[in-house]
Amino acid sequence: MVLLSCSRVLPSLLQALHQLYYDPNIENKNLAQKWLMQAQVSPQAWHFSWLLLHMDKVPEIQYFGASALHIKISRYWNDIPADQYESLKSQLFTHITRFASGSKIVLTRLCVALASLALSMMPEAWPCAVADMVRMFQAEDSNVDGRARCLALLELLTVLPEEFQTSRLPQYRKGQVRSVLAQECGSVFPLLEQLLQQQDSPGFIKQKVLKCFSSWVQLEIPLMDCENLIQAAFTSLQDPELFDTAVEAVVNAISQPDAQRYVNTLLKLIPPVLGLQEQLRQAVQSGDMETSHGICRIAVALGENHSRALLDQVEHWQSFLALVNMIMFCTGIPGHYPVNETTSSLTLTFWYTLQDDILSFEPDKQAVYQQVYRPVYFQLVDVLLHKAQFPSDEEYGFWSSDEKEQFRIYRVDISDTLMYVYEMLGAELLSSLYDKLGRLLTNTEQPSTWQHTEALLYGFQSIAETIDVNYSDVVPGLIGLIPRISISNVQLADTVMFTIGSLSEWLADHPVMINNVLPLVLQALGNPELSISSVSTLKKICRECKYDLPPYAANIVAVSQEVLMKQIHKTSQCMWLMQALGFLLSALQVEEILKNLHSLITPYIQQLEKLADETPNPSNKLAIIHILGLLSNLFTTLDISHHDDDHESTEVKKLPVQQGPNPVVVVLQQVFQLIQKVLSKWLNDAQVVESVCAIFEKSVKTLLDDFAPMVPQLCEMLGQMYSTIPQVSAIELTRQLVHIFAHEPAHFPPIKALFLLVTSVTLTLFQQGVLSLKFPEAPTVKASCGFFTELLPRCGEIAPVGQVVHENGKALLQAVLEGIGGQASRSLMDHFAEILFALNKHCFSLLSIWIKEAMQQDGFPSARVTPEQKENFSQQILRERVNKRRVKEMVKEFTLLCRGLHGTEYTADY
Repeated sequence: MVLLSCSRVLPSLLQALHQLYYDPNIENKNLAQKWLMQAQVSPQAWHFSWLLLHMDKVPEIQYFGASALHIKISRYWNDIPADQYESLKSQLFTHITRFASGSKIVLTRLCVALASLALSMMPEAWPCAVADMVRMFQAEDSNVDGRARCLALLELLTVLPEEFQTSRLPQYRKGQVRSVLAQECGSVFPLLEQLLQQQDSPGFIKQKVLKCFSSWVQLEIPLMDCENLIQAAFTSLQDPELFDTAVEAVVNAISQPDAQRYVNTLLKLIPPVLGLQEQLRQAVQSGDMETSHGICRIAVALGENHSRALLDQVEHWQSFLALVNMIMFCTGIPGHYPVNETTSSLTLTFWYTLQDDILSFEPDKQAVYQQVYRPVYFQLVDVLLHKAQFPSDEEYGFWSSDEKEQFRIYRVDISDTLMYVYEMLGAELLSSLYDKLGRLLTNTEQPSTWQHTEALLYGFQSIAETIDVNYSDVVPGLIGLIPRISISNVQLADTVMFTIGSLSEWLADHPVMINNVLPLVLQALGNPELSISSVSTLKKICRECKYDLPPYAANIVAVSQEVLMKQIHKTSQCMWLMQALGFLLSALQVEEILKNLHSLITPYIQQLEKLADETPNPSNKLAIIHILGLLSNLFTTLDISHHDDDHESTEVKKLPVQQGPNPVVVVLQQVFQLIQKVLSKWLNDAQVVESVCAIFEKSVKTLLDDFAPMVPQLCEMLGQMYSTIPQVSAIELTRQLVHIFAHEPAHFPPIKALFLLVTSVTLTLFQQGVLSLKFPEAPTVKASCGFFTELLPRCGEIAPVGQVVHENGKALLQAVLEGIGGQASRSLMDHFAEILFALNKHCFSLLSIWIKEAMQQDGFPSARVTPEQKENFSQQILRERVNKRRVKEMVKEFTLLCRGLHGTEYTADY
């Protein structure tokens, strides 16, 4: 389809709209939508929009007409001659009045269009826009019902601030218009107050009033100017029909950033918030989750946004404490989240904010508030641990997987809060948790539920995971208590495992206690339901305590081998387990390492030999990748040179530096031919090649210089691989080898040969280096730009580089200009600007010739730019050899011209 003249476009429009709404063929719908979008932005839209708004048209067609008007006004304001402003305004008022009793969706779009017009005209061309709107709709009009007029006015007043928030006004205009709107609230708020107070105002009018108020408060209206309406909104909370809208209005009013300046008004708001407590209790008792949720939102909005301002009012400390206690009630609201309640999660951020504000006071004032609020925070810990408890097994069995996941996330949020609260309560918090757990486990008269025990352990784990508990005097007692826990449940067992894992650093400093907990971990390894917790805990212990584990090494390896052979765990946990064994073996003598490695990996090597003889198929591919993954994860952490040790505490435990070849290198050399055999059959499979490269890449990263004996044969194998079928993983491994070994003369020949081969093969593939600048993937283009930005400054120092730039620089410039001209994403313009700047700074004489020749091509780099604009851009670039930021600005400006976007709304955020 092509757009026709206005006299002929209407039938086409109606046909396209009919296709869009009623045609069952999806291709026809898409075609119609594309054409209609073009129509909306065409010059004819000014005319056909009004025709589509005729009352004989169906609402869908009228809606399209109203939307087209809004698009033209909001995006193409500069197309409207100033002498037509009044006519356009008058027409919109007329149509809004006409649709006041008509289709709601069309009325809203017309109101949005008039709002956009007002924002563009105020303050110069329409100084009292809002007051005029109120006056126009309050005027008697016998044709339109008074209530309908009132609703139309409220709709217009509601969408006006919303349109402002989403408008693309320039920044200076935005501030100017915001200020004008804030002043004009004097024309709006008295009307809203009147409508709320009138006894005969129906509920739907009051609801619209509250929505309108909610919209206006987001314009940063001074809180004291909102006082009367906020109080009226509090009154509306008693009306179930208005409750949700009133909550939104109060929360929006209280939450505006500027509100904290009006402390007296904030203090006046505390009593009405506290006055909602009875309504809150009744809602909780009756299971009315919506009401309890709404009231909690109000209390949290006041407390969270203004705790600092309210804490500063020392003489009012009791009323603020009452608000804090109300929020505590919301935190501890009865029932299990998210099945019986969804309110408690809203309060967690408040406790962070309150603590931060208390701890930010000067020492004397902080001491006073600590005295008041430490007991509150101890109570909070009890409440949170109660909320973190699992429901009964029977009840939990009925929960959906989504509910279980939400509960898991909720417990993580509680864990984070407990960790944060530790800063306020310190070591006393750990003592409190330990005492409670001790009483629970030793009380024979009142047996506790597993849920209670689990929650206390979870609290301890939450803190120990991130806080240094090495100096805590309760950890030895906790370690002593853990074996006394009767583990009858998976959730409890998981938490026991994670708690042990969180204490792994403490165990490294107190190795005598390792034997208290290690048997529990090894036993749990055999339970597939405890897979994640048991494997991650063993990995932490092996990483932190490896120098104290040699006496237990044989047992750990044996148990690990058994569970690996039984295939109890999923792939990712098998990989973690191999990493754990790598840490463990790192602390043994070389002979012991080799002995353990032999028993550990021989079954896998045998399996791999068998697989290497088979014809490739999807089943044996997965097995090969799994075995290669196990090896690479083992070699990731097996490091006898202790590169990863940076803790002073472990220095004394380090074993003497061992002589002879590294055990990892010994194993790699033994399996090298087997790996080559696997590759020979799977060279065209990127995943298998990636798995092979991962073994060497992880070994190189861990061993660093110790990997040296492998360099010649690995370089040779990589060269053969890449020559046959180039793969990304081979390039990555080459990069790693170059990075670590290229500076060492002994390894330079094989590294140099590999680098030249990879470069040569790659260039043969892509014909020329600058092709990478034209790829659709942004990261590739960024990396390429980075390479050229580093290369160009060397063209004067290194003769071969200078020759390459001289021969290929014009092609490079051509590719850069194509990208700027519209071939590349606008997000890449800064990177192209860097190349232009480097060319100008280091190859000025050549650039001045190349850019002139390039810009003489017709339609290059875009048909949208004139020869004058191209010349101007070229001269600007050539003149700027110092200020890189200016070059970036020039490129951004020129790319907008090339794309036909200069001066449009799309440039606002660019």
